[in-house]
Amino acid sequence: MDRAVLWLARGGGLGLLPKAPGTWGSLGGIVWAALLLVPGNLWFFIAGTLLGAGVSIWICGRAERILDQTDPGEIVIDEIIALPICYLGLLIPLHLNDTSIALADLAPNAATWYWVALGFAFFRLFDIWKPSPIRQLQNLPGGWGVTMDDLLAAIYTAATLQLIWQLLS
Repeated sequence: MDRAVLWLARGGGLGLLPKAPGTWGSLGGIVWAALLLVPGNLWFFIAGTLLGAGVSIWICGRAERILDQTDPGEIVIDEIIALPICYLGLLIPLHLNDTSIALADLAPNAATWYWVALGFAFFRLFDIWKPSPIRQLQNLPGGWGVTMDDLLAAIYTAATLQLIWQLLS
């Protein structure tokens, strides 16, 4: 069981890659977001995102106890599960305008990749910089502290992308 927990916490090995494990985990988060978009259903996307957050809290807390470390860099499931939140501020308006959010429809569009890259960059910025209160959330106990700071960094990213979208519209 411990091996499975660590494998998940490390994002299937992404957290063990040399240099910048959080960045590798965030790239894994783009894959997670893409998988959640396959059905093209906003509610599936939201449910998968919420389920991922709950699983991350448990996995991260358990991995900390196994490794006997607080928020070790090799734990990246928190970045992976947070990335889909970055794009909610864009997906919700698309859904409300009856635009398909299915991966098969979004992926061929060059503008999609611009927004994916922009979201990735802002998420990494907020995750590394940790403006208030992101930094304070790391003080929560166990998996809560590991996961919640990334969830808030993703919310900041979603708000930033939504603001940019509005300014460009």
